[in-house]
Amino acid sequence: MAKIVMVIAPENFRDEEYFKPKEILESNGHEVITASKEINQIRGVGGGTAKATVKVMDLSPYDYEAIVFIGGQGMQEFTNDSDLKAAAKKFYDAKKLTAAICIAPAILANAGILSGKKVTSTPSAIEVLKKAGSNHTGSLVEVDGQIITASGPDAAEELGNKIAEILKPK
Repeated sequence: MAKIVMVIAPENFRDEEYFKPKEILESNGHEVITASKEINQIRGVGGGTAKATVKVMDLSPYDYEAIVFIGGQGMQEFTNDSDLKAAAKKFYDAKKLTAAICIAPAILANAGILSGKKVTSTPSAIEVLKKAGSNHTGSLVEVDGQIITASGPDAAEELGNKIAEILKPK
């Protein structure tokens, strides 16, 4: 099955946006690796913890089938981070599934990969997405080619199911 990397902020990721898709992907036989700015134990806003075992700057799209950027309060200051933008662009350019939820679609916008795409996000990211030339739909989840975006915690389960469906062996 597929190997997927989920990228979380160094603190205060949104628990359900990380744990729900991760659970769905693993229950579908996929391997999920967690990355962040540093290798560390990280606490979510809801008190859950996750261990980042890879640094974002060290990610190679050739080691994974998909990258998923997780939102939450902690990710707000990283939407224009050079390492996260570079990872998004590398995965997209390598034709890998590139996904983001909540505020994290702003990373994809700032990486320059959303022009002309149908996307969704939390309301606080809408202006960044529109400036990047994307079409914000307000849906729970949007799929446009290899880009998947989700609006927030309420979309976490649907995001996990959509990624699992797309990565299902043919």
